[in-house]
Amino acid sequence: MSEPLYRICQLDEIPPVPCPCGQTRRAFTDDAAQIASLHLVTTEGEAESHYHRQTTEIYYFLEGEGEMELDGTRHPVRSGSAVLIKPGCRHRAIGNLKFINVPIPAFDPEDEYFDTENASATL
Repeated sequence: MSEPLYRICQLDEIPPVPCPCGQTRRAFTDDAAQIASLHLVTTEGEAESHYHRQTTEIYYFLEGEGEMELDGTRHPVRSGSAVLIKPGCRHRAIGNLKFINVPIPAFDPEDEYFDTENASATL
């Protein structure tokens, strides 16, 4: 029998793990198709600036007010804000926030890069 064409996940039952933004609960990262994953992220203060070479991310803010720094420019965000982050865009969340992150394709820890003095040369 083949696998079902759906998956169900209870995010609050997934243990949180550290991430550049703070803490995340990652769902569907083990899906064989690796189409996308879904993360429930909480951040306090200033997250670590990072980027992805292959992954597009969509952030949807559930709680809090703060800022998203995108390629060095800060933009206000609050509950109801959504941000599309394309590959190569350096980004970080600033503030006490809770948001959903949808990485496309699914999250791959090998596609997470951190700023260095010559980070733009690595793209």
